Amino acid sequence: MGGAASLSASRTLVLWAALGAAAHIGPAPDPEDWWSYKDNLQGNFVPGPPFWGLVNAAWSLCAVGKRQSPVDVELKRVLYDPFLPPLRLSTGGEKLRGTLYNTGRHVSFLPAPRPVVNVSGGPLLYSHRLSELRLLFGARDGAGSEHQINHQGFSAEVQLIHFNQELYGNLSAATRGPNGLAILSLFVNVAGSSNPFLSRLLNRDTITRISYKNDAYFLQDLSLELLFPDSFGFITYQGSLSTPPCSETVTWILIDRALNITSLQWMVSPMVAEIPYRGLHLFFPTLPKREGESLPKQSY
Repeated sequence: MGGAASLSASRTLVLWAALGAAAHIGPAPDPEDWWSYKDNLQGNFVPGPPFWGLVNAAWSLCAVGKRQSPVDVELKRVLYDPFLPPLRLSTGGEKLRGTLYNTGRHVSFLPAPRPVVNVSGGPLLYSHRLSELRLLFGARDGAGSEHQINHQGFSAEVQLIHFNQELYGNLSAATRGPNGLAILSLFVNVAGSSNPFLSRLLNRDTITRISYKNDAYFLQDLSLELLFPDSFGFITYQGSLSTPPCSETVTWILIDRALNITSLQWMVSPMVAEIPYRGLHLFFPTLPKREGESLPKQSY
């Protein structure tokens, strides 16, 4: 668990043949993209989490990895480290712009090359550059997040995926190397109010433009600092990508203050589909605890 984090005023802050007489013949699936959160999509077998590590040798870590994500964080096992520095988010004082994209699995926001958004501090030894913001929803309240806290999920999870720009030139290279990635996760509940940043992404006008797979819509004048609570702590652990290739090169940072969206925003999201939990029901803290210290109470 890290100390309180802050954002400063300057924003430094296949296709398989079916058994029987007839089989549908179609284009061969892209082996790098042939996976799903569920084992069947529209009648065709597409490998879900239990099969990810079996259908592609490059994804073997999904089956045999020792630091796989997501995890179910048991708070009683988390160790408090008062010496971790605060997280620092830097947008250069500029507003974000980029493309909101329906991938068919989740909603993705791909930021434009400028401004560069960096995160540093906390458990990170290097500066990491934002590559993607991913929105994960569930078909029912409490079943949208990948991570769980004390065996409980959340309505949604927002993941900010960064790559280590000091050691690697791009996300692809960082995925294959040590200390390559940092992912910040924020949990989302359905409530009567809404986070102002998510309101820009999930309003009815925006969502209707990305209702189908591969739909995209350009957004601008986004204030990323509005996504974060005014103050927060975090839980961190060394894990993996939560989807193929499941590379174990990720520093996960889970923000300990949940965000809100309205029930209407949750219902109109184009990717409402329950995500089956595939993580470990353990938490392996990597930071030492001083004698006599205990974990401060957190609000989820």
